[in-house]
Amino acid sequence: MAFNRNGIQNQKGNANVRTSSSFKSKLPAVRRSSSGALKDEDGGVPGRVRVAIRLRPRNAEEQVADADFADCVELQPEVLLPFIFFIYQFQMFLTASFYTWSTTLHFDFGSVLFCVMVLYINIGFLSPQLKRLKLRKNNWDSDTYEFDEVLTEFASQKRVYEVVAKPVVESVLDGYNGTVMAYGQTGTGKTYTLGRLGEEDNSARGIMVRSMEDILSDISHETDSVSVSYLQLYMETIQDLLDPSNDNISIVEDPKTGDVSLPGATVVDIRDQLGFLELLRVGEAHRYAANTKMNTESSRSHAILMVNVRRSITEGDSAVSSDNDDHMVRNFKPVVRKGKLVVVDLAGSERLHKSGSEGHMLEEAKSINLSLSALGKCINSLAENSTHVPFRDSKLTRLLRDSLGGTARTSLIVTIGPSPRHRGETTSTILFGQRAMRVENMIKIKEEFDYKSLSRRLDIQLDKLITENERLEKAFEAEIERITLEAQNRILEVERNYAESLEKERLNCQMEYMDSIKKLEEKWMMNQQNSGRDSLRGDSSTKEGTVPEEVSELKRLLKNEINLRKAAEEEVNNLKNQLDQFLLSGNGGNVEVLKLQKMFEDEALQKKKLEEEITLLRGQLLQLSFEVDETRRYPERGGSGSVHSGLDSLISQVRKSPLNDVGFGKLEPIDVVFELVGLQKILSKLESDDPNTRIHAVKMVANLAAEEANQEKIVEAGGLTSLLSLLRSYEDETVRRVAAGAIANLAMNEANQELIMVQGGISLLAITASDAEDPQTLRMVAGAIANLCGNDKLQTKLRSEGGIRALLGMVRCRHPDVLSQIARGIANFAKCESRSATQGTKVGRSLLIEDGALPWIVQNANNEASPIRRHVELALCHLAQHEVNAKDMIGGGALWELIRISRDCSREDIRNLARRTLASSPTFQAEMRRLHIEY
Repeated sequence: MAFNRNGIQNQKGNANVRTSSSFKSKLPAVRRSSSGALKDEDGGVPGRVRVAIRLRPRNAEEQVADADFADCVELQPEVLLPFIFFIYQFQMFLTASFYTWSTTLHFDFGSVLFCVMVLYINIGFLSPQLKRLKLRKNNWDSDTYEFDEVLTEFASQKRVYEVVAKPVVESVLDGYNGTVMAYGQTGTGKTYTLGRLGEEDNSARGIMVRSMEDILSDISHETDSVSVSYLQLYMETIQDLLDPSNDNISIVEDPKTGDVSLPGATVVDIRDQLGFLELLRVGEAHRYAANTKMNTESSRSHAILMVNVRRSITEGDSAVSSDNDDHMVRNFKPVVRKGKLVVVDLAGSERLHKSGSEGHMLEEAKSINLSLSALGKCINSLAENSTHVPFRDSKLTRLLRDSLGGTARTSLIVTIGPSPRHRGETTSTILFGQRAMRVENMIKIKEEFDYKSLSRRLDIQLDKLITENERLEKAFEAEIERITLEAQNRILEVERNYAESLEKERLNCQMEYMDSIKKLEEKWMMNQQNSGRDSLRGDSSTKEGTVPEEVSELKRLLKNEINLRKAAEEEVNNLKNQLDQFLLSGNGGNVEVLKLQKMFEDEALQKKKLEEEITLLRGQLLQLSFEVDETRRYPERGGSGSVHSGLDSLISQVRKSPLNDVGFGKLEPIDVVFELVGLQKILSKLESDDPNTRIHAVKMVANLAAEEANQEKIVEAGGLTSLLSLLRSYEDETVRRVAAGAIANLAMNEANQELIMVQGGISLLAITASDAEDPQTLRMVAGAIANLCGNDKLQTKLRSEGGIRALLGMVRCRHPDVLSQIARGIANFAKCESRSATQGTKVGRSLLIEDGALPWIVQNANNEASPIRRHVELALCHLAQHEVNAKDMIGGGALWELIRISRDCSREDIRNLARRTLASSPTFQAEMRRLHIEY
């Protein structure tokens, strides 16, 4: 067993990192003593990243779903129980050894030792502190991990702050940089731990509020200052939460010191706690959040609070004699200490199949996971002392460069949940904290002279130097005049030489340009002559009837293959009938049965090969048809020779080679056709006069649009315009259903949503919704409109072109899948309206209410189908957050549904959202008082 210099215990055979150092250890005073701490050449002090674990209690959903399962995490006390056992054994030993003496003196050693133990506990020597946790693999096996602090689900916000953040805040007030980060799975309480305002209950205040309270109480408002910036990192873009228009802030790194700054961010001076709370409210209103299956108010961005503290401290000998001014100035050292506190609320890591993210939320989740993955790579490199740390892989790691392996004192609080369903996420979170404990920073104080105060002292000495300066001024003037004349002469000479060189270079370039023009003209003439000869030669050697003859030959081969396939099917059916007769009659022996089975298997294999060859022939026929059309349309290109050679090669492949020899291996039929034909030719078949060809083409486009990698190619090639044209011109139900599904897939991309709106897509979808009766077609149309409803920028245009009315019109189809898509679209629209109202860009009552959606929402708020009910409940909560909608909601009966949701909703996050909405609305409060509803 060995210990490294950070106090980390390394044990063979156990990969868990263990530590016995105290989480509240203070930093050595670097500026006061040269022997009090281990320092490097620049005055830095080694300091490891401190990690604390906080366990979230079970929520209502987990109490129901995991009622029969134990928590996957178990916390263990470290000090108190072993000590009590030791006291008991020691008391038994003393009682047995000195029984006679204790009886004579009437002295009870056990009582005395128990009193001593109680005294030690009361004065804090043996306070039970949790340092270890167990992570259960199963009912009989578990892993044990140690951290600097382990906080139970009963730990108060004050306890969390004192353990995690208070040492860092004290370091910042002493002139060091400090960082407090929260990391964990989504829904485990990171934002609650850091950013809770505690307006209703002061005990619930988070680390941000408590840190500012300590800072403001420790500084002097006359000489010190505190400034704050509040930012978010959303989709790899740094945005200002205090000024939403400032949405692309750049990162600047000092090439000398490596310090990271954000010069474009808004900086607000803080004078009191109320101003800081108002600043946090404004920032939280602008922060991106979304509803997922794991968390109703899931943060979709990393929030970064930067607090800059500037303190003035005077060092030196204050009792200096006033007779010696030079000595006074030399010993007077007005020092400014600049400490920076960075509080980082990381977005929660999530697995896409658990969170249910889709559309734009899916892109948000990918960006969050990528940035957290980059953070994990940096932690691993620092923990392993790698020579290269990939800080530049993400803007998050660039911002935290000083916090990880830099000069800041860093504390990390890792939040976990007890549910056994998320054991995998909990394990990865704990291992992240273990690796972070191995990261070492070199903490350095940030001091500089206060030149303003020093300048006042220097004014006294300046007056003495003015006289001496005037004496030397005359001598300087003559020397300066001489140097000026010499410099002017040299400048004139350099300008003259430069002008001559420039003129020579211009003439050379002009001559080279003329020569190049002549050479290009000669090459162009030669190319014209050569192309003329080639065109004459091609026209004389190409016949018009070749291509159609080859196409007819290929069609004949395809017809023969189809006939062979039908004959094989008939023979297989005959063999099946013969086999059934043998089995029923019992006359046939086992040998005959085996022969028939063998023949049946051979025929099935032959049938499969024929199907593959037919698929290949269809793709080749489609390609040749395209080339024939192009040859007939543009005969002047001289492409007949290439088509003729292509036909020969393809026909020879059909005659001589099986499917796998053509070069496509085991590709699906749609992939074979895509490889042979190409996207442009497939899209051109959307306008074909043949119904079967058109249906096959639109199905291929829909399948390709389901893959995100193909969506951009389809839009660039004009596929979106072609799909909208199909909705506009064709009445075939299959074509419209498949085209609507393809448009719904493309509408998952935000950039494509604007193109759909610009090209009149919402009007076409609305017309299709009113004409169609097939539930599957209506489901596709409703899904496309629901995706468009999630875009803040398109709400007004979507409503004006009939998008909301189209959604409500599809209610006539009572199919659950259609109703679920309608509810999702209404929830997305209401959420965007709520966000716009909070930001001040939306006034007036909801467009949903104006279009008559409220009665349907109230009617389906308690629907039996869980997806419909969840979306409708969220839509009600979002509508209620805008005060101007309150009267309409009361008149429509929505208030009773909100009260029911706040009391009986199965999901705790939706229930809490309804409670906050009711509590924050004066109109709802007045109506509940009038109706004598206790809330």
